[in-house]
Amino acid sequence: MKIVFATNNEHKLSEIRSILGEQFEVVSLREIGCTEEIPETGQTLEENALQKARYVSSRYGIGCFADDTGLEVEALNGAPGVFSARYAGGAGHDSEANMTKLLSELGDSSNRRARFRTVIALVDGAGQEHSPLLFEGIVEGEIIRERRGGEGFGYDPIFQPDGYDQTFAQLGNDVKNRISHRARATKKLADYLKQHRG
Repeated sequence: MKIVFATNNEHKLSEIRSILGEQFEVVSLREIGCTEEIPETGQTLEENALQKARYVSSRYGIGCFADDTGLEVEALNGAPGVFSARYAGGAGHDSEANMTKLLSELGDSSNRRARFRTVIALVDGAGQEHSPLLFEGIVEGEIIRERRGGEGFGYDPIFQPDGYDQTFAQLGNDVKNRISHRARATKKLADYLKQHRG
């Protein structure tokens, strides 16, 4: 089954492909010829994911799912949340600047509790209003005080999931793909697709 994942992020693409397996042919925006900048103007992860999935499905007439992920830090009242990718400002996704700002904002706070939350929105090829479905994945953990590890992307070097003594950037993709927020949301998506679209 062919389905579009509304991203050109190679990290996310390979993560999703390995989680969904060979039953699904997951294609990127580039692969369907979508080169325009898709708006992300929502104030929540749910709104952004739906906005992207609906945009692609309505213009290209193909089933599409889109995700939005946020790092929600307890001591910062859930920030950076929906603004995680652009936390340090600027148009690009500057992971180093984002991590530096986050560690600076947290300072010496003893409350390092945080969670990654992914929301995946699925819209079918006809863009039907009945079809939007949301799948959520959450992984709890804490923000460590300095970067550790060279794998992963985004905030992975400073996020240590509960039950592990290593960050996402140290655990390696195999482990991360089993336990991550995106893995949990994608498993729900995969279960649904296998049951209803397989």
